[in-house]
Amino acid sequence: MSRAAKAAAVDGLLAALADPARRRAVEILGEGPRRAGELAQMLDLDPPAMSRHLRILRQSGLVAETHPEFDQRVRIYALDAARLADLKDWLARAEAGWTTQLAAFRAHVVAKNKPSKSKKQS
Repeated sequence: MSRAAKAAAVDGLLAALADPARRRAVEILGEGPRRAGELAQMLDLDPPAMSRHLRILRQSGLVAETHPEFDQRVRIYALDAARLADLKDWLARAEAGWTTQLAAFRAHVVAKNKPSKSKKQS
């Protein structure tokens, strides 16, 4: 996958997680798969609103939908671990960049505040 494609994929994930109800749905699904109705009830949302949120989460790839064999009308939602791994990878790269920048800044400050030999002899 190209760098631009990876960036677009992460943008989609972050956009899907921008809404508090969707973030909470992801947290709940982290505990295990749930029916759409259960999620709506747990989040205190009406079914149409929950459906809209689940559609966005499915489109981003964060959530997968399945149907139990006993009743194809029932929709069960679960997290897609692969998409969460993509997000974790992006966060790890971002953190590594900040860690490098902060380490360089620290080295600069330490070097700048280190007493020079000429100041000691004065």
